[in-house]
Amino acid sequence: MAQMFLGTHSPKLDDKGRVILPAKFRNELAEGIVVTRGQENCLYVFSAAEFNDLHEKIRQAPVTSKSARDFLRVFLSGASAETPDSQNRITLPANLRQYAGLDRDLTVIGAGNRVEIWDTDAWNTYLASHEEAFSNTTEEVIPGLF
Repeated sequence: MAQMFLGTHSPKLDDKGRVILPAKFRNELAEGIVVTRGQENCLYVFSAAEFNDLHEKIRQAPVTSKSARDFLRVFLSGASAETPDSQNRITLPANLRQYAGLDRDLTVIGAGNRVEIWDTDAWNTYLASHEEAFSNTTEEVIPGLF
C-alpha cells in the first residue's frame, strides 16, 4: 500500500538548491522521486512508483486531444528524476525553482499521493485565500466524500 503524504513542514532551501526531505516522507521517497511543475506555481514531488503509475494513466490520453497534449507537454517537460543523497536532500533544478518562485523559506505539504513544495509566502497567501471557502463548502466537491 502506498504511503499517504500528510502534514506541513518548513525546511530551508540551501545555496545549492537542495532541500532536506521531511523525515515522515523519507521511506517512501528513498528509492527515487520525480519533481515537476505543479498547478498554482508549486512543485509536485512523486515517488518513482507513483510517477510510474501516473505515467501509465497519462499514456492513455488520446493524442488527438489538444488539451491533453498541452497538459502533457507542460507537466512532463519540467519533470526531473532525482535520488535523495545520504543526508536525505534532493536537488531542485533551477528551472523548477524559478517556476515556483522558490527562495530560502519553503513550505512542504503532504497532499495524499504527492508532496508539494511551495515558496512560504506563496503558500501562506494561497491558504489564506482558500481557508474560508473550505470552511464554507456546502456542496459535494469530491463525490461520495461527505
